[in-house]
Amino acid sequence: MRSIALLSALLLTLPAAPASAQRDVIIGTASPLSGPGAHQGKDIENGARMAIDELNAKGIVLDGQKVRWRLMAEDDASDPKTGTAVAQKLVDARVAAVVGHLNSGPTVPASKIYASAGVPQISPAATTPVYTRQGYRTAFRVVADDSLIGRTLAGHALVALKAKRIAVIDDRTAFGQGLADEFLKEVRKRGGAAIVSRQFTHDKATDFSAILTQIRGKRPDVIFYGGMDAVAGPMLKQMKTLGLQAAMVSGDGVCSEKLPLLAGDALGDGKVVCAVAGGVEGPREAGYAAFLERYRQRYGMPVETYAPYAYDAVMVFAQAMQKAGSAQPARFLPALAAVRHEGVTGSIAFDAKGDLRDAAMTLYTYRQGKKVKLQVVHGM
Repeated sequence: MRSIALLSALLLTLPAAPASAQRDVIIGTASPLSGPGAHQGKDIENGARMAIDELNAKGIVLDGQKVRWRLMAEDDASDPKTGTAVAQKLVDARVAAVVGHLNSGPTVPASKIYASAGVPQISPAATTPVYTRQGYRTAFRVVADDSLIGRTLAGHALVALKAKRIAVIDDRTAFGQGLADEFLKEVRKRGGAAIVSRQFTHDKATDFSAILTQIRGKRPDVIFYGGMDAVAGPMLKQMKTLGLQAAMVSGDGVCSEKLPLLAGDALGDGKVVCAVAGGVEGPREAGYAAFLERYRQRYGMPVETYAPYAYDAVMVFAQAMQKAGSAQPARFLPALAAVRHEGVTGSIAFDAKGDLRDAAMTLYTYRQGKKVKLQVVHGM
């Protein structure tokens, strides 16, 4: 009995072991991992996963505990209804933050669910102005919105391409229609070109013969398309078949590495001009190029479009958490709103709505099947 009592006394004098030497911080991603946009959605997941792995290698401590960063990737199928279900699943899993969504259609309804739960969200791709104009303090993005992209593309079409007759097609999604509307608004504001046709398709269409035949009769020199590359590629093929010589101008949904495969020899040289919502130049180009090479080495393929923005979004969350000393959303959200981060896509800081300050856009074309940078343009 005496030995048991002594042992008990000795154990009481030993320091208590910590309840947990490590804590998990889960970052969610939401993007299409199935369907026509899966290559773009997987690009987002891949970029976020690169950031997660780099953070784990740093041994970051929050709330006095070493953090194990985890990624929870969910498929929203580019569908608003599925997007809201995915958002609720991520909230129920108690993620600390969400990188997503890709498409504007799922992003807007999902943002309400994140806001109600107090979970911060950074979209690496959604460009509809509606997203950040709902008044949610949890909604941010690291790309320019449609109003800036539409103005930039309109200016390029009118000035650089000297367009006089413009046809406009959109896919009726929140992204495609929103971008087309902003483009039209700027063309009409500037004047000097006629809108000769306004046509509509949908984001899973494959046959454009009717609308392209109607457009051909209007003799446009530029066709603006609001939508994604999965539709733009076949559309370019059918334009070639019909003898439509017009240039195609579009946004970042078209501006992918996969477009040459989707369009084949209909892509041409300099026939397509597209804008990606973001961009670096000068000394920052080396860091961006290094990211592209790390991505290629890891995944065995080039970046499509959005991986660098997803990577930066994760790093922005991590910086805000470190500043606040916590992964609790209520505690790091103020630091997120005030963040100043030098990312691979450029300087990141948010305005009062959650939009990127001094947002940049990069104009690209395609030559010999390769995407070629034309110029970086800042907010116009």
